[in-house]
Amino acid sequence: MIKIIIDHRERPSGIIKELIKRGLEVEEKQLEVADFIIQSKTIDDKIVSIGIEKKSLNDFLNSIADKRLIKQLMNLKDNFDIPLFILEGNDNIYALRNFHPNAIRGMLASIIIDFQIPVLNTKGCKDTASFLEIIAKRLEKKRSFSSLLGKRKQLTLKEQQELLIETLPGIGSVLSKSLLSEFKTVKKIINANEKKLQNVKKIGAIKARKIREVIEKEYM
Repeated sequence: MIKIIIDHRERPSGIIKELIKRGLEVEEKQLEVADFIIQSKTIDDKIVSIGIEKKSLNDFLNSIADKRLIKQLMNLKDNFDIPLFILEGNDNIYALRNFHPNAIRGMLASIIIDFQIPVLNTKGCKDTASFLEIIAKRLEKKRSFSSLLGKRKQLTLKEQQELLIETLPGIGSVLSKSLLSEFKTVKKIINANEKKLQNVKKIGAIKARKIREVIEKEYM
């Protein structure tokens, strides 16, 4: 039976209890990347790893606002053969917070297209547990096929630069490209003062000030 490795911070969610109920082998650990890891060996003795990041609807919105999600997705992509993203919740995500619907749609599209990470929507803890069970059983059936282990796609240097700049406040994919086109390197963007940042179209005084605050303020 394939073991599911679960980040210990998931215990309060009830997911561990649900998986044990289903007769699955579970191991709790402190995970640096992903919330769930499922691994199997292929016929030629290679390890196939599935890394799954799970977020509630509110946590998903929070991670868009504070830019955590970009780094988490990059780590997921870089560390696993098969990365997956689970969005857990049955509420109307567009009504939960004061977010423009297109900002939410844009992030979901970015996960699927830019990062090439499939997005699964589950209704709650039990539904998530059912998905994990099915994924584990599917992987166990496939363990005899070496073709399952594909070459992990690494982000190009250009993509890494763009995604890094996107973590700055108010900067999406379009402005990230504009900043890099103007300044040429990430270092020059980081070193640019507010006046120079405002030379880029659609970056005004407020946005430039917020960018400088993130760069200059001492970490607390």
